Amino acid sequence: MNEQLSDLEILALAGIVRLDEEAYGVSIRDEIRRCTGRSVSIGSLYKALHRLEERGMVSTEVGEPTAVRGGRSKKLVRVTLDGLAALEASVTGYQRLFDGLDLEAP
Repeated sequence: MNEQLSDLEILALAGIVRLDEEAYGVSIRDEIRRCTGRSVSIGSLYKALHRLEERGMVSTEVGEPTAVRGGRSKKLVRVTLDGLAALEASVTGYQRLFDGLDLEAP
């Protein structure tokens, strides 16, 4: 698989994998912020998720309505096997790029 992912797509896929059954837009955004300190707009995240879904890297399903959300349902997100393969390839590429860097301050 030689599918190029944007940094936001990589973060989204990693967030979805970390969250497992609890992955939906807001929880993914919050997980990205918690783990990286990076603030991502929900609109940008939804666009990235839409691109990933179009490319078959994630799938979505509508969850049950909840009282906490005023009776609205969450759109749950799952990573597909293609998405896992693309995430693994991206992480491996980053690891090769970073391997051996001297990042200590002089």
